[in-house]
Amino acid sequence: MTRTTVIARRELASYFFSPLAYVAMVLFLLAAGFSFWDDFQPGQPATMRSIFEYMVWLLVFIVPVLSMGLLSQEFATGTVETMMTAPVNDAEVVLGKFLGSFAFFAVLLLPTLLYVVLLRLYSTPDYGPIFSGYLGLLLVGALFTSIGLFCSSLTRSQVVAAVSAAAVLVLVTVLPWWASTKASLSGFWRNAAGQGVMAKYNDFSKGVLDLGNVVFFVAITGVFLFLTVKVLEARRWK
Repeated sequence: MTRTTVIARRELASYFFSPLAYVAMVLFLLAAGFSFWDDFQPGQPATMRSIFEYMVWLLVFIVPVLSMGLLSQEFATGTVETMMTAPVNDAEVVLGKFLGSFAFFAVLLLPTLLYVVLLRLYSTPDYGPIFSGYLGLLLVGALFTSIGLFCSSLTRSQVVAAVSAAAVLVLVTVLPWWASTKASLSGFWRNAAGQGVMAKYNDFSKGVLDLGNVVFFVAITGVFLFLTVKVLEARRWK
């Protein structure tokens, strides 16, 4: 078992002892259930487009709460000093923290598979858009988690980490989507708005798998993980 795997397992296990994680999970599932009701109506196509779209808006605020303590709590409690002297490098710490948090995000999505079962019981769903929708959600979750981890590495305060992560997610998700709805914007700004998270994610929710969109999410996630490693390296040499 690698050191990264050990850190990831410990991080994942810590979520199941955190009341805040359960509150976030319940709120997420309740909101997801209400949005699924729009898709689960007589005469509607047997898809999950509504729930896939609403989930992203929810995750803008849920993921910062789940990721706010990943490193900021280590700084606040002083356990980061022990971590820094352990035989583990910064990249392993960051990757372990990321994988543990991302694994909990995947656990968060598991109960929503019940909606697929309900669609199968009462209709004939098209599994292609459902599969691509979940793939898109996992990619969005990875990106949001990496941003939350990066913000958590910048401060000792979990609240500051959560607020700053939510602000960044609004900047890359909500603001470009809002700008894309404004016909009065110039072509440059409309093209810039098309590079936002929602613009890249929408194809997944429609059942379109575009390799360029996959690369976009993987690359930006890698950039934020790299920046987090650099922040830890800078703290080590202070």
